Amino acid sequence: MFNLIKTAAIAAIVSTSLVGGATAQELKFFTIGTGGTAATYYPVGGVIANAISNPPGSRPCDEGGSCGVPGLIASAVSSRGSVDNVNAIVSGLRNSGFAQSDVAYWAYTGTGTMEGQPPASDLRAIAALFPEHIHLVALADSGINSVADLAGKRVSLDEPGSGTFVDANLILEANGLTEGSFTAEALKPDASGDALRNGQIDAFFFVGGFPTGAIVELASAVKIKLVPIDGAGAEALTSKYGFFSASDIPEGAYEGVPATPTVAVGAQWITSAKEDEALIYDITKALWNEKTRVLLDVGHAKGKSITAETALDGIGIPLHPGAERFYKEAGLLK
Repeated sequence: MFNLIKTAAIAAIVSTSLVGGATAQELKFFTIGTGGTAATYYPVGGVIANAISNPPGSRPCDEGGSCGVPGLIASAVSSRGSVDNVNAIVSGLRNSGFAQSDVAYWAYTGTGTMEGQPPASDLRAIAALFPEHIHLVALADSGINSVADLAGKRVSLDEPGSGTFVDANLILEANGLTEGSFTAEALKPDASGDALRNGQIDAFFFVGGFPTGAIVELASAVKIKLVPIDGAGAEALTSKYGFFSASDIPEGAYEGVPATPTVAVGAQWITSAKEDEALIYDITKALWNEKTRVLLDVGHAKGKSITAETALDGIGIPLHPGAERFYKEAGLLK
């Protein structure tokens, strides 16, 4: 993806330089931190990056061309996930990124799992995207039927820079499992799937929109189960943390796996208050263009859940002024 975008960018620069230097100077780059390539954030980020891009020389929107921001080349960047994206935005390494609603709120306020760290007071929201379900995956014949059954097992919590790592620890704590009562591993979803098949781990957590590629591939190769996250542990979690909600992963999301109760958080697109207001306004406007709707609907299974009507759901940090201006003009925000 990045190489294709990079090639397009070089071609655009060469093309515009033949016409004149003024156009080339208008070229802008905008990065979107996503997640692992086998998870949900990365492919969705690629769809959005394509939708908001409009390199110099592109056909105008009303002539069937790109309806993105004129002169903008956006790229979806693979990362370790929500926490990594927040840190990259704060440090100025990336222009924007995807993050779970809980991670964004805790980082902005310096509370929860981010307690003791300086509040990331410059974090701003562009849009809420889609619900992310917590998956707890095990082999069908593992005998693991609840979170409590993870005691004494080898469990991957994903990498420490991910939102999955944060939420997995909260779920384990809510179910009475503390450090030392199980063996923790730190594998990304694709590596977790391989380790589960090979008997190197007994279960793994993943937070993301269903269906996610790594688990789809795993379910087609071996018989798996989604372990329910419900009961008293889930109730304690949702009552203590308002950004969690009870929700099911439906039958058919993964081959041979029945509907499974779990909990969910929201995926959000965030940026920095330092980003130019006019640029973020144009990016938000391009995100909700009618042609972008078509790209979202066909680009990824989770794309249909990304709607302007839910763009402000569960936003726990301030909107970027550019995004706020768009939503007010669109009548979505008073």
